[in-house]
Parts: sequence; structure tokens; C-alpha cells
Amino acid sequence: MATLIRGKLSNKLSNAATAVSNKSQAKVSGMFARMGFQAATDEEALGFAACDDLDYDHRQGMQMDILTSDETGGEASGDGEALDGDSHYQRDGTGPSPSASKDGGSTNELSEVRPKITAWEAGWNVTNAIQGMFVLGLPYAILHGGYLGLFLIIFAAVVCCYTGKILISCLYEEDEDGQLVRVRDSYVDIANACCAPRFPSLGGHVVNVAQIIELVMTCILYVVVSGNLMYNSFPNMPISQKSWAIIATVALLPCAFLKNLKAVSKFSLLCTLAHFIINILVIAYCLSRARDWAWDKVKFYIDVKKFPISIGIIVFSYTSQIFLPSLEGNMQKPSEFHCMMNWTHIAACILKGLFALVAYLTWADATKEVITDNLPPGIRAVVNLFLVAKALLSYPLPFFAAVEVLEKSFFQDGGRAFFPDCYGGDGRLKSWGLTLRCSLVVFTLLMAIYVPHFALLMGLTGSLTGAGLCFLLPSLFHLKLLWRKLLWHQVFFDVAIFVIGGICSISGFIHSMEGLIEAFKYNIEE
Repeated sequence: MATLIRGKLSNKLSNAATAVSNKSQAKVSGMFARMGFQAATDEEALGFAACDDLDYDHRQGMQMDILTSDETGGEASGDGEALDGDSHYQRDGTGPSPSASKDGGSTNELSEVRPKITAWEAGWNVTNAIQGMFVLGLPYAILHGGYLGLFLIIFAAVVCCYTGKILISCLYEEDEDGQLVRVRDSYVDIANACCAPRFPSLGGHVVNVAQIIELVMTCILYVVVSGNLMYNSFPNMPISQKSWAIIATVALLPCAFLKNLKAVSKFSLLCTLAHFIINILVIAYCLSRARDWAWDKVKFYIDVKKFPISIGIIVFSYTSQIFLPSLEGNMQKPSEFHCMMNWTHIAACILKGLFALVAYLTWADATKEVITDNLPPGIRAVVNLFLVAKALLSYPLPFFAAVEVLEKSFFQDGGRAFFPDCYGGDGRLKSWGLTLRCSLVVFTLLMAIYVPHFALLMGLTGSLTGAGLCFLLPSLFHLKLLWRKLLWHQVFFDVAIFVIGGICSISGFIHSMEGLIEAFKYNIEE
């Protein structure tokens, strides 16, 4: 009897210690979530999400919510409530009301620190992502694709809208009551779930590599377009395009010392508005020359060698899937996500199609890689200066995200990190961390110098990572995770998108690489 009593007391003490340990971990996680989440939310308002960081903070915030529920609900449930904490996050945005404070108040501190965004704000984020300054390359895609290029602008909008929706559906599973519950938080979580149990982290590594490539290539494109625009704005100055790229990179070196993006947030938002105004000005100029439009130049035939590059350009202009899980997870009403995707992609399709068509009709075979280079000298200089300012102020966003992914993967991954932490105990950046950042800036400069071709780089990025993240992976993940619940036409769509995306990706990648290798050899010989 004494042994039995001792055993029961030992079990109770062990369970109590485990519960206290779990709650202590949740408190620490919640504390970090409270301190770090607001900055990420501020940056997301610009149409940018540092994907994995935002998702990680969201998960930590959920742990804090579970802790609050435990404290108000009593100790009787122990650590059992933590097991079903994710079920509080329902697809329709409903669930238990925010936890009341201990003093009887109804204010939820976590909701104050982590405000949700409306469907309109989410739509603004997506619009910024898919209607940025890379729209300037779409008329060049029409040059080599004709009416088929216009069809691809529409087709890419439909497919990217669909794959964005099915990617979000992979975040949810049905519980015992048949309700959809969010069990995953990020693109990486979906990829890891598809590769489990044999390779539980392989999918996440693939997505992270694709993300890093896309972010770094975006930085390179900003440097290339800055050099190109400045060179064509002041052609009489004895400064080459490479020299302009170097000058732009010198202005970007302070990015290596950035600890957050608050310093450039407001300027980036203003530049985004300025970019919309510039698009309107370009369209207005084209409409003023409507009498001279060359309708006979728009053909149904395609340039077999250059059209695959155009496919990459079009796909790259629609890439937004990488941060959609974060965006949907921070919406006040996640049930409005589908509607938001519909109207943002319909608007993007119409605006991109009109912009590309009227610009090509205005300049026809003389259409350049960056359409503003076709404007008259006086207008061109003003418009290009605004675009250069936008490019330079937009550069820190993908640069900062790429640095954070690299630091987390190689320097901050707990005991599995390859190198020591980039930050000291006082939060200061160490020498090797600064070297990593400076090296990344210099690498973008070298690529911009030796391959200063906006269309080729954009086509390569769209074919390699754009098609992968927007076409191939979402359809593959959807089939893998939800194939038992899919209707036959959904399976057909997923397979068709995977096959078409694969063909476009391979052909675009091959042709883009051929062009880049030739350009690289030419610049080396010079």
C-alpha cells in the first residue's frame, strides 16, 4: 500500500512539474512573440512579408493564446488544452472570444500587439506584389509573343489565383466535427508535410532555396534596372550603364547595417503610389498616340527562341505565393481570402494586359526591355528618376528577407547551425554577419555588371523559381495532401498545371540560360 501511494504521489509531482515546464516555455515564447511580431506586421503593410519569420511569430503567438486560456480555465486541464490549441483558429475566423484578463477585464493584450488586417489591406499587399515595377517588362513579352503573349497574361493570372487558393487549402485539415482547422502556418510547413515521414525537412529546404534565389534575383534586377534607367535618362553623360550600376550599389551599401525596415517603410509606400502614377502617365502618353498604333504588328506567330523568356517574364510578374500563408493567417476574416484573390488577380490581369498592349502598339518593333526607355527624352528622365528612387528604396525589402533566411539557416538554427550566431549577446552585429551582408550586396552588383539584361534575368527568375513556387509546388502539394477529397476535375486541373508549368519552366530556363551565358561571355571579352 505504501509503495502504491508513493507511486501515485510521484506521478502527480511529475505531471505537475511537466505542466509548469510547458507553461514556462509558453510564457517565454509568448514574450518573444509580443516583442517581435509588431515589426513584422508593420512591414507586411507594405505588401511584403518576411515569410518564415512572420509564420514563426504567429505560431509563438498561438502558444501565448493557449497559455492565457490555461490560466483562465484553471489548472485542472493541465497540459491537455495545449494539445488542441490550434483548433481555436477556424477557417471562418470564428472561435472562442479573446481570453479575459485575470482582473476581469476583456482586453486581450496579444490582439493589441498583433492586429489583424482586413481583406482590403490584404488585397493591397497582393496588389503591390503582383503589380510592381516589373510590369515594365511586359510590353517586351508582347514583342516576342504577340496575341499569345496577351493570352498568357490572362492565363497566368487565372492559374496563379487558383494555385494561391489551393496552397492555402493545404494549411487546413478537417477535425472530428468536420470543421476546417489550420494545422500548418507556412509554405515550408506544407512542403515538410508532403515529404514526411521519410524526409521531414527536405521540402522546407527546397522552398527556402527557391525563396533565397528569388529574393536575391529580385535584388539583382533592382540594380540592373537602376543602371539601365539612369544610362538611358542621361545618354550624353560619359557614364556607362555599368558605372551607373556601381553608383547605385554604393547608395545601397547602408542596407548591410539594417536591423529592421522601419527606416524605409514610409518611403517605400510613397514610391509604390508614385509607381501607379507613372503607369498612368505611360498609358496616357500611349493613348495620345492612338492614331499611330501599329495593330498590324501584333501577330499570332511567336519567336521560338525568345518567347520562352517572355513566359518567365509574365510568370515572374505574378509571383506572390511565398507570403500568402502569412497573409491569410493575419486576416480578420480568412473566409474572405478567396474573394480577395479573385478581385486582385482580375484587376492585375486587366491592368497588365492593357498596359502591355497599348505600350507595344505605340512603339511596336522598337519596344525595349524597360518600356520607359521608349519615352521622349524630357519625359523619360523624370519618369526614370522616380523609378530609380523606387528601385533603390525597394531593394532593402528582398535583401533583408534574404539575409534573415540565410542567417536562420546557417547561423541561428540552434545546435544545428553551421556557423556561430551573427549577433552578440548585446544584439550587435558581429564581423562575420556584416561580411555576409556586404558580400550579398557585392554579389548583386557583380551579377548586374556582367549580365545587365533586365528581360533575361527576369525571364530566368520567372522560369526557375516563379514557375516552381506558383505552378509546380502548389499543384503537387495539393494532390499529395488532399487527393482523397478532390473531385475529378480538381485532379485534372492540378495535373494539367503541373505539366504545363514544368514545360514552361524547363523551356524558359534553357533559353534564358543560353542568353545569359552569351551575355556573360560578351561582357568578359570586353
